[in-house]
Amino acid sequence: MNIKIRQEQIIDYSVVDNLIKCAFGNVEESDHTEHQLVGRLRKSDAFIPELSLVAEVDEEKIVGHILLTKVKIVSENKSVISLGVAPLSVLPEFQKQGIGGILLREAHSRASRLGYDSAVLLGHKDYYTRFGYKKASDFNIEFPFDVPEECCMAIELFPGALDGVQGIVHYSDPFRI
Repeated sequence: MNIKIRQEQIIDYSVVDNLIKCAFGNVEESDHTEHQLVGRLRKSDAFIPELSLVAEVDEEKIVGHILLTKVKIVSENKSVISLGVAPLSVLPEFQKQGIGGILLREAHSRASRLGYDSAVLLGHKDYYTRFGYKKASDFNIEFPFDVPEECCMAIELFPGALDGVQGIVHYSDPFRI
């Protein structure tokens, strides 16, 4: 299977929205509004067009999408910009074929080239640790949600990027609706 990763374009929005609905359709932990979150994020100051990526196979069929947007890690005396991974979506019939990992690695690579040095996410500990994510608490980073600690994760895109960083992740307004 030939997989091509490219930046999402406006013309892709409806296809990507449907893809996200399908990807999360049978996920028990989902509220099934991830596509609406993506729509709100696209219109926000947190949106970075270069970090909204799609995976295409077989003559430009979009089968996956990832979005990284700006978040802040805030402590009493400083605020640091990081990226929030949300969501990572792959059509059910294309899952477990490595497409999510390819999207995640490419998003990390592009983010580091743009000057971002870390990312955070809420996700499955057995999946994301394969890509270098660690418990956010290992970095003294907390999330503003009541979820298991092992689901709150962070990654340094450059060694030492989170040295001296601590605090609570502050998501942009589109996450609070």
